Amino acid sequence: MTGPTSDGGGPTPADGPPTPPHGWRRRQRPLRLERRLEFPDYDSLRDFLDQVADLSEQTGIYPNQSFGRTYVNLTLFADEDSGEISAAAEAFAERVDGFAKG
Repeated sequence: MTGPTSDGGGPTPADGPPTPPHGWRRRQRPLRLERRLEFPDYDSLRDFLDQVADLSEQTGIYPNQSFGRTYVNLTLFADEDSGEISAAAEAFAERVDGFAKG
């Protein structure tokens, strides 16, 4: 699988800093983590989405996803009870980043 590329743009000051150590952006109202990844072709995207689906089954964390032929947008929302991004969601994001690096 050829690896994806990130959107590469940094957040604007109103968006706040990305959540370290991964490349996701932290957004407010509602609190969430977002990441866009681009792929050279549909087959690479499909392989990545399959890995994310398997991880979701393992962890019970299901990001919102929107995708086209060569890109995917992923969103992880804050925990409804605490109103914070959970440690499990952070770990999920880091594992997704590992898939993205190939």
